[in-house]
Amino acid sequence: MHCPFCNAPDTKVVDSRLATEGVQVRRRRECIHCGERFTTYESAELSLPRVIKSDGNRERFEDDKIRRGLVKALEKRPVSSETIEQVISHIMKRLMSEGVREIPSAQIGEWVMEELRDLDQVAYVRFASVYRAFQDVNAFREEVEKLVHATTAK
Repeated sequence: MHCPFCNAPDTKVVDSRLATEGVQVRRRRECIHCGERFTTYESAELSLPRVIKSDGNRERFEDDKIRRGLVKALEKRPVSSETIEQVISHIMKRLMSEGVREIPSAQIGEWVMEELRDLDQVAYVRFASVYRAFQDVNAFREEVEKLVHATTAK
């Protein structure tokens, strides 16, 4: 693996551990040339369904899109990157268990919202406000009221 700092072609693995419930391998690497350390994650490449976007276009599933959405929603929240990876892993497991060739992006968005609802309510509302494209404060208030009602019903 090339060093992300100096682009040297050789790095060595310093430590390897299982991550995200054993679905990934976390590797600490060190550049032989500049000595910088960095982390990589290794996972099996799986055949995932294609995603049907709201405009009808189809594209391959990209976990980085979910990761970016989660990171943005969880910005300045007390949630570790390991937990974010676990959420992504859980969503990917659900995606594979569906056993379909194509899946609507709306379904994946709903799964992300379910995960966030249980993980961090502030992040849930942040994600929902963008995902559901709230047009006014009333839509925002309705979503918060649903969340409060669901929380008190548990």
